[in-house]
Amino acid sequence: MSIRPIKKIAKARPTLEGAGVHLNRAIGFGEPTEFDPFLLLDDFRSDKPEDYLAGFPWHPHRGIETITYVLAGEVQHGDSIGNKGVISAGDIQWMTAGSGIIHQEMPKGDQKGRMHGFQLWANLPSSLKMTAPRYQEIKSGDIPEVIEDDGTVARIVCGNFWGKRGPVEGIAADPIYIDVSVPPGKRRTLPVETQSQAFAYVFSGSGKFCNASDPLAVPTESVGWLDTKPPVEADNRSLILFDRGDEVTVQAGDEGIRFLLVSGRPLKEPVAWYGPIVMNTQQELQQAFNELQKGTFLKS
Repeated sequence: MSIRPIKKIAKARPTLEGAGVHLNRAIGFGEPTEFDPFLLLDDFRSDKPEDYLAGFPWHPHRGIETITYVLAGEVQHGDSIGNKGVISAGDIQWMTAGSGIIHQEMPKGDQKGRMHGFQLWANLPSSLKMTAPRYQEIKSGDIPEVIEDDGTVARIVCGNFWGKRGPVEGIAADPIYIDVSVPPGKRRTLPVETQSQAFAYVFSGSGKFCNASDPLAVPTESVGWLDTKPPVEADNRSLILFDRGDEVTVQAGDEGIRFLLVSGRPLKEPVAWYGPIVMNTQQELQQAFNELQKGTFLKS
């Protein structure tokens, strides 16, 4: 067994998105193939309704899959193929945009005004860019949960993990998406498919992820390991991109640690991306926006 070395550590950055939603973006800067097959990860979290109520009004997508995971509050949604509903705390919405879809997502806080969720974008391979749109809504009670003897908890949204299989099926990147909680002071080793791209995103507590044989704390800002001293331990909103290997080891801090562990098969294809549309070439991208203007964007 080989522990995955840490390739990159960074901090999510404040970003304004949609009609004025304040969020923190962990993935979506720089080279679009760096996290292949994943393109974007947003953490929308606030107890101030003015930060999120403007929401994400009607907008198009093509060429990707979007995964929305809600921890507090709810998101009302609707789309051009007739889906509509509400995802609440613990629920998942997995949308395959494929050839094209127009949808809206409108956050609403809980009774205390709290709203917290994540949205992850996964790229589609060229062979599936123009597949028919598809929608999966998974309620919290349908997401399997594994509790280990040391109190570590894993909610399995997608993929096989610790003998359980998540309810989301048929995703192109063959991803594994886990919500992991490790109790204070505990050390856990988690399996990861050797050939998959993998990252962790810390959103509560703190801890140290082992960098091969040496444990290194999660820092508050992006660092280069060769020209800096080992970073100090940090709290939430830290993103860790791992190199190749078949396991990840984490040492929880005094308050424990909770993080998303996400992995998927790299597509290794060119990326042409502008706004909500992701294709393989600039010509395909231009065609998509031309179709939006002509009213021919939706194919089904």
